[in-house]
Amino acid sequence: MAIAIYALIGSSGTGKSHRASLVAVDKGIDTIIDDGLLIHRGRIVAGRSAKREATRVAAVKRAIFEDPIHRDEVVQAIETLNPEALLVLGTSKHMVSRILDTLGLSDAAVDWVRIEDISTPEERRTARYVRQAEGKHVIPAPTVEVQKSFSGYLVDPLRFIFRRKGGHQVEVEKSIVRPTYSSLGRFYISDTVLSGIVVHAAYQVPEIARVSRVVVQSSPDGVVVQMDVTPQTARHLFSILRQVQDQVRRHLEHMTSLNVLAVRVDARRIRLEE
Repeated sequence: MAIAIYALIGSSGTGKSHRASLVAVDKGIDTIIDDGLLIHRGRIVAGRSAKREATRVAAVKRAIFEDPIHRDEVVQAIETLNPEALLVLGTSKHMVSRILDTLGLSDAAVDWVRIEDISTPEERRTARYVRQAEGKHVIPAPTVEVQKSFSGYLVDPLRFIFRRKGGHQVEVEKSIVRPTYSSLGRFYISDTVLSGIVVHAAYQVPEIARVSRVVVQSSPDGVVVQMDVTPQTARHLFSILRQVQDQVRRHLEHMTSLNVLAVRVDARRIRLEE
């Protein structure tokens, strides 16, 4: 079955990603291509976001799938998913046509949607202000999905109710991120700071007498924490270690926006209460 192709086009910063979910719901589209990501039914299934690139030039190359490995990953995912309809976002017809050609979809007829047709001038001015003054970008996927690809970025959820024709209500969730090429600059979190947060979080569990070792391994997808602790009692030991895991994960995610992949806690010894 042929894929129905839709394209949402408009100048950079006019709110295309913000409106993409609404267009998808309105037209029954289950899959979106936006800035290098393939999003299927609210899940990021393939690709890498252009918003993670260090420069605007690199971001454009990522968005048009210039990297062959990136391209092949998305092509394979589309073939596997075989979506009924696909919405492609781009700044112009030329850009969308180039994306479709690169992904092997150039033979399909395209139903074009202009951002000017689905938003007001005031809404587009607001979108430009948020992009330029606050450095914020929207990704049409839930925050729980976006955090996997944007570990360490400031990610905020954005939810609202969309009323379709006929009165049917649909809840739409998307996320706001600040990319590394924002004019506001980039921030880093040192391993020393991360270790300090881990130690502080562990001591929030009253039964922990000492934290003797903390190793934080960072990757683009998130962090893995390995730590050794000394409990004050052997009673309910596994419950105590589980509390430490929960505290460390909660504190790291809340204070740093990092995606915590795993927290591994070992009890090397037990300091018995006197």
